[in-house]
Amino acid sequence: MIFLNQLVQGVFLGAYYALVACSLSFLFGVMRIVNLAHGSLVVLAAFVLFELADRAGLSPWLSLIVAIPAMAVVGWLLQRLVLDRSLRGGMLVPLLSTFGLAIVLDNLLFQRFGADTRSLAPYIGDLSFDSWSLTDDITVGRLDVLILAVAIVVLGGLQTFLSRTRLGRTIRATAEDPSVVGLIGIDARAVYALATAIAMAMATVAGAFLAMRTTFDPYSGGAQLIFAFETVVIGGFGSLWGTLAGGIVLGIAQNIGAFISPRFFLIAGHLVFLGVLVARVWLSGLNLRRLRVRAA
Repeated sequence: MIFLNQLVQGVFLGAYYALVACSLSFLFGVMRIVNLAHGSLVVLAAFVLFELADRAGLSPWLSLIVAIPAMAVVGWLLQRLVLDRSLRGGMLVPLLSTFGLAIVLDNLLFQRFGADTRSLAPYIGDLSFDSWSLTDDITVGRLDVLILAVAIVVLGGLQTFLSRTRLGRTIRATAEDPSVVGLIGIDARAVYALATAIAMAMATVAGAFLAMRTTFDPYSGGAQLIFAFETVVIGGFGSLWGTLAGGIVLGIAQNIGAFISPRFFLIAGHLVFLGVLVARVWLSGLNLRRLRVRAA
């Protein structure tokens, strides 16, 4: 039963990873870039929410109503001022641009807030620690259940938006070939800006739950980026339901590693990530060889 509890907790941890990785997966699916500033932007959102709660006296839930549109505007500006220009230089330039942006954001946050850790847990009352006991050995936190529900709603809603709405299909078409959609009157730059705004809105939700479930500081973005990237690779780039599955796999792997030994918590997740990455590279090479054989 103790091992079963580790699996259950791994699912909840994986749901959090999927929520953090959702923005990264969506942005890659639309613009084909890996945003290396993703973790820093999630932390930026967490600081915005903390300031609204601490200084303005808003509850974290009301703070989200203010922060989501504000961070969406930041995403729009990010696309217009940074990503749009860097995308013209090929695949490497956006990586360098977002890497530099991450360094700038981390150090600006450090200069403004210092190295002290912060958390929204004191502002959400019993939700931060209350739980339900399913059996003598299995308990589930109310916050963990909420995170799982939000992850399913966000990922499912975004998948439905992309597949069932006209705007969603426009975004998908632009992702496939921005030059072709321009021939039918679609402004690819505007679509990219909208997609980045949506991604930043989702990053804000992830930042809220980061701040609620644990502490954070100006340099917490690196760890969030690593977990998000591993989640996306395990689940498959651009696949939103795959992102949820990848997060759950990563969370379960880490919890099983911790069950074996506390030192294996991170190592187990990294090993699963490396195993999936090697398998994907090997399968890609195998498919490429098959195509060459058929072409010959």
